[in-house]
Amino acid sequence: MFGIGMPELIIIMVIALIVIGPQKLPDLAKSLGKGLAEFKKATDDFKQTIEADSRTPEEKEHLARLAEEKQKAEAERVREAEELKAKVEGVAKAAEEPKLQSAQTEPEKKSV
Repeated sequence: MFGIGMPELIIIMVIALIVIGPQKLPDLAKSLGKGLAEFKKATDDFKQTIEADSRTPEEKEHLARLAEEKQKAEAERVREAEELKAKVEGVAKAAEEPKLQSAQTEPEKKSV
């Protein structure tokens, strides 16, 4: 952290203890810790905002491509569903024709 080693940190702590005094040192350390935490939070928020702003044009382009692909896929599904429906109706009509023919021939057999 800032290129400060353990010996330098100890010297700084001793000087702070002498200058500030043992009664005020814990309060100062607590305030310093809160200040550093707030600063870190603010810098993280700023970084996230900058990254979000820089990615926005790329994301918009990507989302537009995804929406276009979704529309194409949906149109393809609708077309396939219509083709399948037509096939099913054709099979149903083909299945009904023998029934109609047998129904027409049965009364003739009975009447004979």
